[in-house]
Amino acid sequence: MRLFGGVLGGGGIALVAAALLPEAAAVADKPDIPGYDWNKHHWSFGVDATKCIGCLRCVEACKVENNVPKDPHHFRTWVERYVTLEGEEKTHIDSQHDPVNIEAAGADGKYRFANRYKDAKVDKAFFVPKLCNHCTHPACVQVCPVGATYKTEDGAVLIDHTMCIGCQYCVQACPYGARFFNEEIQATDKCTWCYHRITKGLNPACVEVCPVSARVFGDRNDKQSPISIFLRNNRVTVLRPESGNAPNVFYVGIDKEVS
Repeated sequence: MRLFGGVLGGGGIALVAAALLPEAAAVADKPDIPGYDWNKHHWSFGVDATKCIGCLRCVEACKVENNVPKDPHHFRTWVERYVTLEGEEKTHIDSQHDPVNIEAAGADGKYRFANRYKDAKVDKAFFVPKLCNHCTHPACVQVCPVGATYKTEDGAVLIDHTMCIGCQYCVQACPYGARFFNEEIQATDKCTWCYHRITKGLNPACVEVCPVSARVFGDRNDKQSPISIFLRNNRVTVLRPESGNAPNVFYVGIDKEVS
């Protein structure tokens, strides 16, 4: 999770945010999407970590599709690498979304994992794609003092950048480290499941480009959608269930060390 100076605990964030709220806080307006039925869909996301090859095409596609800053510091979606070295029992995270472990490598394969194991023997390694979990009970929505972060009827958690004041309470409240402050737009930013695409019947960009179908998206109200089939056919888990956020990104094939 990204940390900032003077980080508050979860309770402290909520208290400060509540103190800033006017008696009737404004709530951001939903995007104007002609003909879209907000109550028809129940969007959710699936990740099969047993398939992910760590190619990071999803990361690049997301940056292009959503105008995410091109530097190796900021991501709406990222991929973490987990490694168990020979002779070790514990799997540990080796590579997070930061410039030390993910290197900028030019136009071809712009984002790649650093080779840190030239001389070490790796017993096991796997990749875990991560993104905003679009939670059922999102802490980020609760702490926003101006109503810029909100949840839609179809399950997405969005941000109205014109209302965001950049306080970053939501960044600190998110247990998944899925939010960052975008200096280019002077507002908090995060994955939206490519909301501008899914409301037109398209897949998120990261799902579209995955060469091994490790990412799955769809409408849980449609029993034959890719996500409904994924949930029926697999034993899934979610990240940090103890947080009480009730995430809507479901994983297959991750170890207990993944959080």
